[in-house]
Amino acid sequence: MKILKKIQTLTGIATLAMLAVGLWFVYGAPEDFQQGGAVRILYIHVPSAKMALLSYLFVTVASVLYLWKRSETADILAEAATSVGAAFTAITLASGSIWGKPMWGTWWAWDARLTSMLVLLILFKGLMVLRNSLDDPIKGARATAILAIIGAVDLPIIHYSVVWWRTLHQPPSMAASGNSGVHISGPLLPPLLILSGAFILMGLFMVTVKARQIEARRHLDALESARMHPDE
Repeated sequence: MKILKKIQTLTGIATLAMLAVGLWFVYGAPEDFQQGGAVRILYIHVPSAKMALLSYLFVTVASVLYLWKRSETADILAEAATSVGAAFTAITLASGSIWGKPMWGTWWAWDARLTSMLVLLILFKGLMVLRNSLDDPIKGARATAILAIIGAVDLPIIHYSVVWWRTLHQPPSMAASGNSGVHISGPLLPPLLILSGAFILMGLFMVTVKARQIEARRHLDALESARMHPDE
């Protein structure tokens, strides 16, 4: 997968550039009249949440391709995106708790959005544990692909949780200004859009780095297996 090295280089440079621009906009952005300075936490929380969902969607598509085409590349990308998605989901939950304490008066609430995001983190961790628990790599790839596809049902639940149920979590932060609830608009919106783009590029960069590591590890494992069992 030589193309991954090129993607890694391009996305690494683009990520640094967009992060620099985004942080410059954050520095110059005014405080929100309702949230005060706490609104700046959302510049990390919202892009992380989007990347968590995109990562799981990526894992699901790669899992379907693996089961359909038996493509090792798809399996490598699914494994890489799983650990990256877990990291972004953990950041989403942590930053949400930090934001929730001053805004809601509590670090955590068992409402639909928070709980469904916690389920997403459990799914990511479950995929990692399941793959590592099986000695046969092919069985591990097949089992994690099936679990990933089943777990995709959590994605629409997360997205529509604030619509289907009355939750403590506010409506989408980039909702139209006419919608009720706390949302980001006006001069606060550009840094959020730029950082959302930067996080997407950063996620792609992290997936390519992880995928190359996994590919190298599997290659070494194959060489070691051939050395230990030369007659097979």
